[in-house]
Amino acid sequence: MKKEVVLIGVGEMGGVFARGFLRSGHPVYPVEQGMALSEVKKKVGNPQAVIVAVGEKDLHGVLDAVPKSWHDRLILLQNELLPRDWQAHQIKDPTVISVWFEKKIGQDAKVLIPSIVFGPHAQLVKDALGTLHIPCAIVENAEALLFELVVKNVYILTVNIAGLKTGGTVGELWEKHQAFARAVAEDVMDIQFCLIGKTFKREDLIAGMVKAFHGDLGHKC
Repeated sequence: MKKEVVLIGVGEMGGVFARGFLRSGHPVYPVEQGMALSEVKKKVGNPQAVIVAVGEKDLHGVLDAVPKSWHDRLILLQNELLPRDWQAHQIKDPTVISVWFEKKIGQDAKVLIPSIVFGPHAQLVKDALGTLHIPCAIVENAEALLFELVVKNVYILTVNIAGLKTGGTVGELWEKHQAFARAVAEDVMDIQFCLIGKTFKREDLIAGMVKAFHGDLGHKC
C-alpha cells in the first residue's frame, strides 16, 4: 500500500484532490476544522504529502500550525498565492499548483485550461489528478511557477474587479470592454510586481489571462 496523504480542508476542492489520491492508491487522512495538527501527526506520522486545501483566509493560520517536519511535503493550491505567503512561515520548498479547474456543489470538476504545478511532489499531483482526467503541466523551475501564479492572480482580480462594473461573462468583458479590462489588469500587475519584487512582460501576462478566458468564455465575472 502507498503512503498516506494528509488532506487539510475537506471542502469542494479538497474533495477533488482526495478522489485523485485515492484513485492513485494513497490512503487519505482528512483533517477537519478544529482538529489539532499536532494530534494528527501522532496518528499519521510520516505521510507522503500534506495537501492544504483550506480557503485563502485560513491559509496562514494553518501554515503556522503545520509541523516543521511536514514543510517539505506541503502541497498548496490557494488562489492569489505568492511565495511571500509560504516564506512568511519559513517554508522553503512546497509543491504549488495553480489550479485552473472549478468545483462547485452539485457538479463535477470543470477544466478551463491545464493546471500548472511545480515542486518536489509535482509528479505526484499530476498523477493523482490524471486519474480524474484533469490535465496538469509541470513547469521546470520556480521562476516559471511564479509567472504562472501571477497570471492566475491577474485573471482572478481583473475578472472580479472589472466585473463589479460590467457584469456578464469573461467573453463579454473581453469583447465589449477590453480597454477597461486592460486598464484594471494594468493596476493588478503593478500591485503584483510590487508584491513579488520583480516584473514580467505585461503582454505575456495578458496573453495568459486571455488564454484562460477562452477556456470558458461563459464564466461569470
